[in-house]
Amino acid sequence: MGRAFLFWHPSQVVVLGFGAAVTVGTVLLMLPAATTSGESAGWLVALFTATSAACVTGLAVVDTESHWSTFGEVVIAGLIQVGGLGIMTLATVFTVIISGRIGLRAKAFAQAETKTLSMSDIRVVVRKVVLFSLGCEAVIATVLAGRFWLGYDESFGRALYLGFFHAVSSFNNAGFALWPDNLMRFVADPWICLTIAVAVIIGGLGFPVVFELVKHWRHPRRWSVLTRVTVVVTAVLLVGGTLVLLGTEWHNPRTLGPLDDAGKFLAAFFAAVMPRTAGFNSLDISQMYPTSWLATDLLMFIGGGSAGTAGGIKVTTFGLLAFVVWAEMRGEPQVNVGHRRLPEAAQRQAISLTLVSMALVAVSTYLLLALTPHSLDRVLFEVVSAFGTAGLSTGITADTGVAGHLLLVLLMFIGRTGPLTLGSALALKDRTRRYQLPEERVIIG
Repeated sequence: MGRAFLFWHPSQVVVLGFGAAVTVGTVLLMLPAATTSGESAGWLVALFTATSAACVTGLAVVDTESHWSTFGEVVIAGLIQVGGLGIMTLATVFTVIISGRIGLRAKAFAQAETKTLSMSDIRVVVRKVVLFSLGCEAVIATVLAGRFWLGYDESFGRALYLGFFHAVSSFNNAGFALWPDNLMRFVADPWICLTIAVAVIIGGLGFPVVFELVKHWRHPRRWSVLTRVTVVVTAVLLVGGTLVLLGTEWHNPRTLGPLDDAGKFLAAFFAAVMPRTAGFNSLDISQMYPTSWLATDLLMFIGGGSAGTAGGIKVTTFGLLAFVVWAEMRGEPQVNVGHRRLPEAAQRQAISLTLVSMALVAVSTYLLLALTPHSLDRVLFEVVSAFGTAGLSTGITADTGVAGHLLLVLLMFIGRTGPLTLGSALALKDRTRRYQLPEERVIIG
């Protein structure tokens, strides 16, 4: 009995839930009805696409619009929705609907997915997450559908479908688009670009932060440490990323060069938002300078907010590490964020997550370099994009071979479930040491 209980640890269920979603999606996408040709896509293409969709990444080995039928596109949208909301969040909703109540174990599962701090109000939190997500997607879909219908002469039905698909894809930070050039044809259209950018930002902030901002947006002093760090770091990264890309690509004739000043600012802002981590692009990523790739690598690695639809190590982790470094440089024994002290456990978690993620990216880059003929900058970009579930690419995704595709599939899965979540899910039990060893200082640096 004890063994069975340990197996159903919440982190294990989250990993298994996403694994089940990928499996079901793979089977559905392998059906002949899922492709425009009427032939099976094959297990590798189906697996890669299902993983990319369920893990809200956006990397693709085939063109979404031309390869997949309407049925296949609906399957992809469904996987994106499930991956964005979270397997355990949906499971909790179904439990509430069916039984009218929620058990302790189901609360633990949903807490592991939504990252809520208290288990007493998990049913309310899950309900808010679902209603807020669907409400935002409805508004986004309406704006996009109206623009496609009135601005681009799409039929009303087609415009509605395009609006729905891209609303789900953008709010959940997935980056799948139904055009061969992604969103490059809309590079100077603020209605399309800004709507999708705002959707990506809101979805990537994290549900706890969004709910707190809605409740206390007029009173920043009441914001929690999580909200303050997320908002400040997000703003710094968006502004800094926009300025860096503007300065780097301003005269690039293959990216920002042909645009007017307003178009350049819009395109640079859009390019700075997407590494949060959504794989849309209004500029040709493959034509950017390597310095822009490096800046984008950093943004994709950091990612978005905790308990949201974004990937990466999260802006909270990055922000807390900055406070840890600042405290150490000042010689302070404790790490303070505003008027709050940061627990040592949170510091260890942030450091561990970052180091594990860096090691994973380094090893994966080495392996992909050995498996493909591509250059280091392109391979690093692809690896960070997969791990950060960003979905941006320099154009080498389809040319990485079977082994490369499987490596990227693994990276996307780990990037969505989280290195520490995956590690704890594989552990049979938590170990608690009931004694302390003598302390001894070592030389650092």
